[in-house]
Amino acid sequence: MSDSADLKTKLVANERAKLSATYLNGLAVAVFAVGGLAPVFSTSFSSAPLGVPLWVVTWSASICWIVSVVLHLVARRFLRELEP
Repeated sequence: MSDSADLKTKLVANERAKLSATYLNGLAVAVFAVGGLAPVFSTSFSSAPLGVPLWVVTWSASICWIVSVVLHLVARRFLRELEP
């Protein structure tokens, strides 16, 4: 009975780790798309004058790219908790 319970506990722990990693990776993709790509595309393809200096757009997009990478790396760390 204890082997079955241990296996069930491992499976639940693995699924929780995978769910957390998936959530964080999805958040990383959203931050990259909304904060990193959208401002770059809107300034590149817009004919209207910029409301903010170009360095602000570049700086904020770069910060979002970095945050996205950090979130992705944290998600990968969750996957290290998987038990065989």
